[in-house]
Amino acid sequence: MSTVAPAPRLVVGLGNPGAEYAKTRHNAGFWFCEGLANDLGVRFSFESRFHGFVAPVREDFRPPLWLLMPQTFMNRSGQAVVALAHFYRILPDEILVIHDDLDLPPGQMRLKLGGGSGGHNGLKDTTAHIGPDYWRLRIGIGHPGDRNEVTNYVLKPPRQEESVAIFETIDRALTAWPLLARGDWEKATQRLNTRPKPPKPPKPAPSPETSAPVSDPADKETP
Repeated sequence: MSTVAPAPRLVVGLGNPGAEYAKTRHNAGFWFCEGLANDLGVRFSFESRFHGFVAPVREDFRPPLWLLMPQTFMNRSGQAVVALAHFYRILPDEILVIHDDLDLPPGQMRLKLGGGSGGHNGLKDTTAHIGPDYWRLRIGIGHPGDRNEVTNYVLKPPRQEESVAIFETIDRALTAWPLLARGDWEKATQRLNTRPKPPKPPKPAPSPETSAPVSDPADKETP
């Protein structure tokens, strides 16, 4: 039996503002929030008091929910999170932050409550403002293999095959939204933290020797 905890009242996608960053790996959190807003049929509008784009979600069966994409740049994300959370009296364990993660390959994700920042500047600043006890959904983007290349790596668009894997991950995460929306974190964790099964390899094509019909010499006409 799964445990139901407080449902999220604030969903935050981390990223950098501006068209030049829109397609970069560091904006995976924005991509999730945009997909969720589309699924829920809501629109973002800029709220200067919350330093970001905000989309309110109001449904009869649950308290109001806010989607937030901070426009403060990554290393000051907490400024936007704390402004909205304090205004609406949202507790840390009612906050879900979605962000890119270097330690997971494209195609994988992890949902967890609390923890460290893993060197992620958006998490560092968020934790500095509200503490560490909020939910995180880590979207894997892979690692460049050299820590000196990390900044350059996260601020570039993913390669085509990486992009496909990342957006497939986001789509899978969005299918788990009903579990998240009702605070069924245990079931959501089980679903989201399970690695997708690799596709079955295609069957080998039959070789000409086995596929070509074999004629019987006895069937041949004699002159």
